[in-house]
Amino acid sequence: MAEITYLEAIREALFEEMERDPKIFCLGEDVGAYGGAFKVTEGLQQKFGGARVIDTPISEAAIIGAGAGAAHMGMRPVCEMQFIDFISTGYDMLTNYVATARYRAMLPCPMVVRGPSGGYVRGGPFHSQNPEAAFLHTPGLKMVYPATARDAKGLLKSAIRDEDCVLFFEHKYLYRRIKEDLGGEEVLTPIGKARIAREGRDISIITYAATVWKALEAAEQVEREDGLSVEVLDLRSLLPMDDDAIFQTVRKTNRVLIVHEDTRTGGVAGEITARITENVFEWLDAPILRVTAADVPLPYSPPLEDYVLPQTADIVTALRRLAAY
Repeated sequence: MAEITYLEAIREALFEEMERDPKIFCLGEDVGAYGGAFKVTEGLQQKFGGARVIDTPISEAAIIGAGAGAAHMGMRPVCEMQFIDFISTGYDMLTNYVATARYRAMLPCPMVVRGPSGGYVRGGPFHSQNPEAAFLHTPGLKMVYPATARDAKGLLKSAIRDEDCVLFFEHKYLYRRIKEDLGGEEVLTPIGKARIAREGRDISIITYAATVWKALEAAEQVEREDGLSVEVLDLRSLLPMDDDAIFQTVRKTNRVLIVHEDTRTGGVAGEITARITENVFEWLDAPILRVTAADVPLPYSPPLEDYVLPQTADIVTALRRLAAY
């Protein structure tokens, strides 16, 4: 089988799931005739028709609200945010309505809200955000952020089949850069389970999405230059988070670096740090360190974006600091 890109893996998941279940439909801005801003949904409307691949007005709140109503009535909507940055205009609908629907009124809400996320593409402050921390404290939502083509396909299929609302963040920098041979078999990645992207014994990097690849580059560099063996844990799922995998890697290496592309203050790294401190503090031989984006809106300027976002060199510096502690 030929290798497919991260983007093509997402498209394959949509095609396969819509063929499997007629209750699944897609809605969003330009998802139909145009095939999506990044062509993720290209060909879907031609195959499944305008009743199942629906072009909507420019209103994220309306897209999510319509999806929720359809989900209550037994459908399984996949709502696209043209850029995940604009999910903020649907924040009220997601947090005050969708996330509480089952708890308040026993209303089923099996739906997916997906969209292109992240930086490293010179998109500026309105097209480069990682909003996961804004939803991390919302009971009733699930949230995944794949780093590989296999997980992009497998997590989306699992998200579509899930009985709750799943926020599916897909990193636009990875869309056409990451490829994998999926072998043509059924791919289902369980929500809530992390994966070891690289085995190691000296330091653990806990990360997700595009910074998984930065972490792997840094791990290879410090092994080559410093003789350090670095383990990389790809969280894949942020809600629920795989505490067992996190604690296991802490017990294994006793030194932890958390890396993510979101801003530092209030980011996911703080929650992970708290869980480690509360549960496996006695296993730590050094302070937990973080490599994150700076607390500023992301610049358009390439040199400034590179300075703000986590780079391989930043991770290498932090790994060496941990090793020397």
